[in-house]
Amino acid sequence: MFEAIHSYYLKMVPHLSTTDLDALDACLSVRHVAKGGFIVRAGQVCQYVSFMNKGLARLYYTFEGKDISIGFVQPGEYTSEYESFLTRKPAVQSIEALTDLEVIDLGYTDMQRLYRDFPVYQEFGRKIAEMLFIYLNQRNTALLALTPEDRYRHMIADQPALLQQVPQYMLASFMGVTPEHLSRIRKKMSR
Repeated sequence: MFEAIHSYYLKMVPHLSTTDLDALDACLSVRHVAKGGFIVRAGQVCQYVSFMNKGLARLYYTFEGKDISIGFVQPGEYTSEYESFLTRKPAVQSIEALTDLEVIDLGYTDMQRLYRDFPVYQEFGRKIAEMLFIYLNQRNTALLALTPEDRYRHMIADQPALLQQVPQYMLASFMGVTPEHLSRIRKKMSR
């Protein structure tokens, strides 16, 4: 049941032992979220970091009545409203199921216990934090330094499946443009 998450952990920290993985397995739980449901909603405290086993989700926040997409989560990736998870305060962002989901959850208390009892998980946590920092830095750079056309080209190159799976208005929001602007970009690039 946990093969995909084991593979993910072993890719990050190849020297994990069977004992390390068994300790992790004892902390994990599987949760199903129906399309349109939420892994976490804004205003709730995020209880888990969740590994996407199946499905597609989006992270977003609401500003002046509009949903602003800030990311998409595909199988084989982790997601969480991480600030809420770490601070134990209500989430600002929501994580919505765009399809039916199967996620593997790790709770806050269990994660802290793994860090304390199995130092190898501190290494894993550090690597995840580094990856998150790099992702956020790249995202900020893209929004500030690239044109919308260049951001769309990057999406085509880096995440082509999203173009088929995510509604255009969500992609536009993620790219920082209106749906109409994205439509013009797509039309221009298809010529």
